[in-house]
Amino acid sequence: MATLNVKNLPDVLYRKLKARAKRERRSVAQEVAHILATALTEPQPLSIAALRGLGKEHWVGVNATDHVERERSAWD
Repeated sequence: MATLNVKNLPDVLYRKLKARAKRERRSVAQEVAHILATALTEPQPLSIAALRGLGKEHWVGVNATDHVERERSAWD
């Protein structure tokens, strides 16, 4: 495992980090690793049909690309 040293971290930021780590029941080092892992994880793209509660049943069998092109051409 690699070691990361952070220099000149403002005291206020360190106190917030320490409080967050305590709330999450982690050490400060574990909390930093968790924050970095979360921040650096690529989000999975969502399909409009996969979204819940947004009328996905209206999109079944509809080609979204064609629909968007029709919508855009209607404004021309």
